[in-house]
Amino acid sequence: MARPRIKDVARHAGVSEKTVSNVINDYAHVSDRTRQVVREAIEHLGYRVNLAGRHLRRGRTGIIALVVPELDIPYFAELARHVVRAAEERSLTVLIHQSGADRAHELAALAGFGSTFVDGIILSPLALTADDLRDRAGFPPTVLLGELLEEGADHVAIDNERAAREATRHLIGLGRRTILAVGGRDDAGLGTAQARTRGYRAALAEAGIAHDPAALLPVGSFRMPDGARAVARALSAGARPDALLCLNDQLALGALRALHEHGVRVPEDVAVIGFDDVEGGRFSVPTLTTVAPDKAAVARVAVQLLQHRIEEATAPDGAESEAQAPQDLVVDHRLVLRESTEGPGRH
Repeated sequence: MARPRIKDVARHAGVSEKTVSNVINDYAHVSDRTRQVVREAIEHLGYRVNLAGRHLRRGRTGIIALVVPELDIPYFAELARHVVRAAEERSLTVLIHQSGADRAHELAALAGFGSTFVDGIILSPLALTADDLRDRAGFPPTVLLGELLEEGADHVAIDNERAAREATRHLIGLGRRTILAVGGRDDAGLGTAQARTRGYRAALAEAGIAHDPAALLPVGSFRMPDGARAVARALSAGARPDALLCLNDQLALGALRALHEHGVRVPEDVAVIGFDDVEGGRFSVPTLTTVAPDKAAVARVAVQLLQHRIEEATAPDGAESEAQAPQDLVVDHRLVLRESTEGPGRH
């Protein structure tokens, strides 16, 4: 059986092909009755919109790219799921690319992979610099995730510094005074780890707790083995913390293992907080207190902003469209209390 075409829908509904097109494109100047008749015809015939043709007629492919450092980090995997869902709601297809936190790969993504097959990029950069982002003439529209590298770029993130300050304040409010920052960074960089470290140090200063540089436990990467090794080294060297602020949940889950192997009770001896609210933290023993970014909102806002930029970039010559200034958008977060700070029965 031949695939139904737009003229078949028009004949079945008793309207013109132009009216069917107006209904498909959700134009406002169609009566509710006509819109209902056309939609019933579409459903009856099983007509499917040719999205590729629609995008190409507008000078687009309908494909956007999501570029993240590592896909097997649960936060990025969960974020990718939300981005795909948000894009589907806007009839967009998502190409997912892993950069490996490599500058060359991130630069290639920023340039649209040397092709015109993506309309825009959602990029979570770790290796790029502000200079890399300054001159993007001829590159696809881009929305950055994570910490802001360049004020002239669109950007979506949580307030990482404030979130870390709130998490550290919570630990201090529990009476904890010797708080180690697993993954903490003492340099002046603009990354997420640096922002969270600044928040941690600000909370200590507010409480009159002197900052000990040895309380920052460096890691090679933000994975469970790195968290376990960092905490094991500190304990073997004689550290006696009563709390850990881990800069992501993977580090926190590794820290829980190291504490268990050293006979340290959580939360009785050491309270533990992570970041990202990944699924594994809800099933660990004990369950993990964490800073939960609204990942669905990050995805939704980033896709919406990127689509707006794509529409600006592909507007026909002469169309009235005043480009907005770059947007720096902050998405909500919350502290989720679980057993690793509160003890059994608190969720």
